[in-house]
Amino acid sequence: MTIKPKAAEHLSSDAAVTEDEKLFARSTRPAFLGEDPWRVLRIMSEFVDGFDALAEVGPAVTVFGSARVAEGSPIYEQAREIGRRLAVDGWAVITGGGPGVMAAANRGCQEAGGLSIGCNIELPHEQSVNPYVDLAVEFRYFFARKTMFVKYADAFVIMPGGFGTLDELFEALTLIQTGKIRHFPVVLVGTAYWAGLIDWARETLIADGTVTEADLALLTLTDDAEEVCRVVRAFARANHIGRPTSPG
Repeated sequence: MTIKPKAAEHLSSDAAVTEDEKLFARSTRPAFLGEDPWRVLRIMSEFVDGFDALAEVGPAVTVFGSARVAEGSPIYEQAREIGRRLAVDGWAVITGGGPGVMAAANRGCQEAGGLSIGCNIELPHEQSVNPYVDLAVEFRYFFARKTMFVKYADAFVIMPGGFGTLDELFEALTLIQTGKIRHFPVVLVGTAYWAGLIDWARETLIADGTVTEADLALLTLTDDAEEVCRVVRAFARANHIGRPTSPG
């Protein structure tokens, strides 16, 4: 199933509040009775649409990173190369569908003939699906979108990013740590960018006993696009996940 990318719906000035914000806003009982139960149906429809669109994707890797990375920058080009290499190995590439790192990973995948997927999100400022997406799925709710990232991915690749990227990183680690999902690779790309976080986790979290060395070992840190692919290939072989064909 292929859905060509489309622009996100334009939000009018009086509709700049996202569906997530409406959901979490306090309301009076009459408003709750009139609106929130129906909102549950909209949430359900997002899950149904996402499951339907992505059910036959096959082996896939989700790539996260900042929407603010400029085209042609070193991080952009690295994400593009990772997307290309993953596609050559037979993986579909899933991103948030927006600009920056997301566009770069989708672009590299598409240029190598892979299936490039974007799970786009409604934001107060309009965010359109980038032009390198072959299969686009639109979401209003972050939690529905994040379910798709996890459910249909066999690995996470985390490029430099901000709060959204950190949210997706720590959600994956929490799900793995607590046994809610299988242990799949979580690869941090950019040693200079992520080293401070790793040092803090070791010097503060491990020292205080709030996480363990085994928890921190869930992460792989690298600067090498080929190392990303080697980690993912090793996981695929160990877990009999098929299609990736490259040796190594």
